[in-house]
Amino acid sequence: MIEDFERCYLAVQSRDPRFDGWFYTAVTSTHIYCRPSCPAQTPLPKNVRFYPSAAAAQLAGFRACKRCRPDASPGSPEWNSRADVAARAMRLIADGVVDREGVNGLALRLGYSVRQLERVLQHEIGAGPIAIARAQRAQTARILIETTSLAMTDVAFAAGFASVRQFNDTVQAVYASSPTTLRSRTKGPRSVEATTAIVLRLAFRQPLCPDNLFGHLAATAVAGVEEVRGSTYRRTLRLAHGPGIVELTPTPDYITCRAILSDMRDLTTTIARSRWLLDLDADPVAIDRHLSADPTLAPIVKKAPGRRVPRCVDGDEMALRAVLEQQVSTIAAQTHAGRLVQLHGETVSDPSGGLTHLFPLPNALHGAELAMPMKRRDTFAALVVALRRGDLALGPGSDRDESLAALSKIPGVGPWTRQVIAMRALGDADAFPETDLGVRHAAEMLGLASTPAALVAHSQSWRPWRAYAVQYLWSVDDHRINDWPPRPVRQSTIKGTK
Repeated sequence: MIEDFERCYLAVQSRDPRFDGWFYTAVTSTHIYCRPSCPAQTPLPKNVRFYPSAAAAQLAGFRACKRCRPDASPGSPEWNSRADVAARAMRLIADGVVDREGVNGLALRLGYSVRQLERVLQHEIGAGPIAIARAQRAQTARILIETTSLAMTDVAFAAGFASVRQFNDTVQAVYASSPTTLRSRTKGPRSVEATTAIVLRLAFRQPLCPDNLFGHLAATAVAGVEEVRGSTYRRTLRLAHGPGIVELTPTPDYITCRAILSDMRDLTTTIARSRWLLDLDADPVAIDRHLSADPTLAPIVKKAPGRRVPRCVDGDEMALRAVLEQQVSTIAAQTHAGRLVQLHGETVSDPSGGLTHLFPLPNALHGAELAMPMKRRDTFAALVVALRRGDLALGPGSDRDESLAALSKIPGVGPWTRQVIAMRALGDADAFPETDLGVRHAAEMLGLASTPAALVAHSQSWRPWRAYAVQYLWSVDDHRINDWPPRPVRQSTIKGTK
């Protein structure tokens, strides 16, 4: 349980939605757990317990509130921004590793014994990996039950359960209702593409500024792998059981996510990667308050608060693209990446759009020909080798320090490339590419000293949120990474540097 009772109880009394996902409120008199913003009457202090995760509350015997649906709240920002073992484990569990590889596989990825991992997660999250994965499966099952017409057997296996009996028992325990009862209580339309696609809503903490988030993804989209149709960003995904396509559309209150999957067992992974891509578990109020303490950034933050860091769905892909972006325009980098995709990427079917390929794996890029300067070709080749050999790991469970150290050993991977990969692939909230020309140009426009050393010195007051400060700096200039919906393509003038 969480011991800081007074602060948590004040948040519950104020029904502050900013704390949703940070902790969960359990009421001993009703045996129900809620999100802090639940509109129900505030329980008496003597009847309240606070838990750091839904899994911990469920493990203690509490059922999810049917009114506030605590399992649907945004996740804790800590699990995305922290780099310790517990946070890495939470990211891997969200990606479906326990469902695919078991607890032994999770422990092996992290370099821990099962007993050590159990001890760490019990201390930090209040539940072990099996209980955390169980809570995640229950949430996925509820989404499928309430939003699709899938048969219950299909729902069970799509959510990651090993048997229908396990599925029934878990849903009953977590929601105090059978799967059939949950479905009968749901109003509104259900997905009519239940065999191939599902539409769901991704929650986030307000506010959210879609301009730089979706604008960046649109401006850097690689043909065949990514595209924008109307107000929707679409891209292909390489998943455990086959290729998939995800469509993401921002609305004022949530992100509409339409997942087109070869196998519904990949739904949990698709949700996790979409949330990571869009940085949906961030706490924008805390971040913006901190950055606004700088008089230079304050008016920019006030103008369009809630900027997120556009991340990626695959760390290897992001690193390879970062090298392609070195010292060239955005459009030139897209051209290079597009050629590699057409020559080496696996094809996919997209009857409703223009997506044609998965981004190629490092193995497929060994010996790939690139029309670029020899030094950058050598850097790209060295990166491919490091990824193929496993010398460099950039997945959700990667050790951030080890990954950055491995990147430093690759010739031609300089500070800019490392910091961009740290920011967009490794989720480092404090990453700061001080040599980036866009950052330096913004500094000049704001009257700040723009040399890398001066920027690093000034940025100390922005820590630990410098990656978010970068998003606000990039918004100062008239660049299409800030445009959503996108404007017509024109040659970019802003380049990255190594």
